[in-house]
Formats: sequence, structure tokens, C-alpha cells
Amino acid sequence: MATKPTILILGAGYGGMVTATKIAKEFGHSDANVTLISKHNYHYQTTWLHEPAAGTMHPDRTRMPVDSVINRNKIHFLQDEVEEIKKEENKVILKETGEMEFDYLVTALGAVPETFGVEGVFEHAFSKWTVNGVREMKEHIEYLFAKYNNEPEPRDDYLTFVVAGAGFTGMEFIGELSERIPELCKDYDVPKNKVKMYVIEAAPTALPGFDPELVEYAMNLLENRGVEFKINKPISEVTADGVVLKDGEEIKSQTVVWATGVRGHPVIEKSGFENMRGRVKVEKDLRAPGEDNIFIIGDCSLMINEETERPYPPTAQIAMQQAETVSKNLLALIKGGELQEFTPDIKGTVASLGGKEAIGVVGNKKLYGTSANFMKKMIDNRYLWILGGAGLMLKKGKNPL
Repeated sequence: MATKPTILILGAGYGGMVTATKIAKEFGHSDANVTLISKHNYHYQTTWLHEPAAGTMHPDRTRMPVDSVINRNKIHFLQDEVEEIKKEENKVILKETGEMEFDYLVTALGAVPETFGVEGVFEHAFSKWTVNGVREMKEHIEYLFAKYNNEPEPRDDYLTFVVAGAGFTGMEFIGELSERIPELCKDYDVPKNKVKMYVIEAAPTALPGFDPELVEYAMNLLENRGVEFKINKPISEVTADGVVLKDGEEIKSQTVVWATGVRGHPVIEKSGFENMRGRVKVEKDLRAPGEDNIFIIGDCSLMINEETERPYPPTAQIAMQQAETVSKNLLALIKGGELQEFTPDIKGTVASLGGKEAIGVVGNKKLYGTSANFMKKMIDNRYLWILGGAGLMLKKGKNPL
């Protein structure tokens, strides 16, 4: 009897979790030994993290135990940290377990913050978009509000909040924070006019690549809540006292939130894959170039949109779609059949702006305000349905009304 092949899935983010879910549905018990490996024993929704970061959602709402979602009869779960992929040897090096061999590998390790060479980011800014990272942000913000009136001479930089990056993460976070500021001011007896909020973007526009009308709507809305935008203003340094812009302007702040984008996981570079900012330009079937048995999906993969000649953004939507293709291609490799090429199907893009406000494009239709907010929550709930069916959606989903 032939030995069952071993499949390792690295990472329990959107790509890894959906891969495991699809394999459990499409594979028989005798098709493969499948292990999902992740640093944490829970899966968390990175696209929700701006809410607990600002204090508008409890962090536990964003996460769920891996064991509660995957089919443990077909998928083994191992909590460990990936240190390196030995692709020539078909081995993965883990921090605690040591070596694990594989016949097929799905690399879905996610991303880390991109600093673009700016000094002081990791030392002085909040850059960890993880469950514990956003918990730290939220507690820090509340601490500064509490501290403000307890100082002999209240300091303006306590209530000055700087968001570096006007992409989706930065805009969604400042949307949540600006919505919560009135509540914080009331709770901590702080005059609202003492609070300053800045969004600093190096590109010529906020939400680069997004529809200009929607960008204008978002910026006007946030400016009415007191947010000041500094567009086309690169940051040269983050210090203990705030940020320094390349034009020499300094903004004093005790809270700098780094949201300028991501690069692929450092394991990609360490393992010798040819990459751009930690992302591998994968083949159309999602395998790494020159590798017959290694798939790379999610934030670690790079795919070019042939229409725009630019990379597709590393989104949860694409990672989930890649996971479906990978599960089918793994089955084809094991049981015989044609491998499928992956083509992203961008169904829509929606960004929340705090409260019941959002903007988005679904199909060819532009959405504003409450209708966009409704669609955003429906998209969030759809992912929960894909991952764990009606039960998970009812337990963790958002009320769209």
C-alpha cells in the first residue's frame, strides 16, 4: 500500500484556514496526511483589527480557536513557529518541534509591517496589527486620556494622534478612532478641541488606486470629525516625540500608528525564494517558480494584474480565492488531473469609516454611507459562512443593520 502524502499548511490566516477547510471537504481520509501549523492556537480576522485598536470592539470578537473551526478528523493542528523552509530537502524547520518533512507545502504565513526604510518605526510606533498589538494600542490611547488631566501642565502631545499611511488600514483605523473620540472626551473630562488627529500619506492621494469620488467622500467625512490630512508628505523618521516629515515639519505625538502597508513574512527571504519585499511572484497555478510541490498564497504571493500591470493588493478576498484553487490543485497532484490556473475575481472592495459609515465599489456600483456599511458587514459575514457555516456566522458575525 502506498504511503499517504504529507501536506503541510503554514499559517492560520485567511489563506491557510480556507485551504484547510476546503481540503477537509474535498479530500477523502485516505488521500493525505494534512497538518496546519500556526504560531497561535487561534485564527484572527486582520480585516477587523482597526476596531479593537480604536476600542470600538472587544479583541476577542476578532479571533476564534483553530480547533473550533477545522475538521480535526481530517486536519491535524500543530501550534509552533515556522523558522525556515528547506525547499531542496522538502523540510520545514519549526521553533519547538524541529524538522518536519512534507510532500506538498502550502505557504500562507501572512505579512509583517513595511517601514520603507523609515527609522524608528519599530522602536516608537504601534505597528503590530495582531490581537495583542491592537489591545496595546487601545489601552495606550485610553491611558493618555486618563493621564491628560492628571498632569500639573497637560501636554498637547498626549492627545495628538498620528496615523502613518492613508491606505485601507490607516483610513479604517482613523475612522473608528474619530468616531470614538467624543465618547473618550466625555469619559475622561477632556475638551474635544484638545484632540488632534493626523493622517500622513507619502502618495499623492489617500486610498491610492481607489475611486476619486469615494476618496473625496471619505476625506470630507473624516475632516468633519477633526482629522487633518497631510497628503504627499513622506515621513523621514519616527522618534520618541512623534514624527519628522521629509520637508522638515515635526509633529509632536505620543501615539504614532504605523499603517503604511506590509511585506511578506521574513521566512520567505530566509528560505531563499526569489522575492520582492517578501512576496514571491508565483506561477499561474500558485506554485513557487521552479517548485513542483510548494504553493505560496496570501500576503507572501505576488500576482500581476495584466490590465493595470501592477500587483494585485494582498487582500483577504484574494487569499481566500487562492486557497480554493490550491486545494483543488493539491487534489489534482495527488489523484491525477489538470492543475487550475488562478484568476482573481474581485467582487468588490469596501472600507469602513467608523460608525455606520463606509465607502466601496461592488461590481460597477459605488456605495457610500450606510449602504456601504451594510455591504461591508455582509462581506465579513460571508467569510465566516465560508469558514465555519451558519453556526460560526451566527456566533461571530456582525449585525448589518
